[in-house]
Amino acid sequence: MDIGVFGMNSGACADPAVALDAARAAEELGYESLWVGEHVVLPDPRVPPSPLRPDAAMLDPIVALSHLAAVTTRVRLGTGIIILPQRNPVVLAKELASLDVLSGGRFLFGVGVGYLQPEFAAIGVPFDDRGPRTIEYLEAIQALWTMPKPEYHGRLVDFAGIDAHPRPVQQPVPIIMGGGTPPAFRRAVQRGHGWYGFGLEPDAAARCLDGLRAAGDRYERPAELGRLEITITPPLRSADRAAYADMGIDRLVLVPSHSLSAADLRAWLEEHAP
Repeated sequence: MDIGVFGMNSGACADPAVALDAARAAEELGYESLWVGEHVVLPDPRVPPSPLRPDAAMLDPIVALSHLAAVTTRVRLGTGIIILPQRNPVVLAKELASLDVLSGGRFLFGVGVGYLQPEFAAIGVPFDDRGPRTIEYLEAIQALWTMPKPEYHGRLVDFAGIDAHPRPVQQPVPIIMGGGTPPAFRRAVQRGHGWYGFGLEPDAAARCLDGLRAAGDRYERPAELGRLEITITPPLRSADRAAYADMGIDRLVLVPSHSLSAADLRAWLEEHAP
């Protein structure tokens, strides 16, 4: 089971110097991957289900991963997740292809549909159609990354007679679908190389695996996607790695507390190293 680190664009790692030091340390210590989250804005005052206070610092995930890519050579760089329906897919395709090129093909594209209605309202994107919008945006991005002459004609995105280079180094870029609902499990089975569950104790992770298996029985999985890789971030208080390994989890992405200082973060990385 590979071990990664979450929160490389928030908490202590919102400080760019701390993030660089943590990225170097994580690579030296043998961590497999570094992960960042995304919220463009946060509700003020904080209301459920917002995960953070409105004044919590969180760097843009693509900018943050580019920053980390410059001081690492091996460790994978993942979005956990990008809220895809809030993004312009044509612009995002260029940004992510650039990140994959700059990192030498180390990018993991974690995708989610989002869940904070105030965030969607502030950006000016409809909340209710975020699931279908995510799929259309993902298809448009993949067309730009893979087609010799990119073309896409959908309800929300329509283009032809254009091109965009450079293409990503990875062909394909790994797509990791997030979410813990039946529609999310369906999207993972039909569209993802992997699935990402966040904040899951072992029993909750087991229930999600059951949901993924049920979706796999119900929906056809394209052969080219291969086996569905499972990534889990446990809660802060959960340290039972063996329980996740026994379930066949492929990657455990650990999350340090936002309250850790720079020195404490380095000590945490050493304590939890693979």
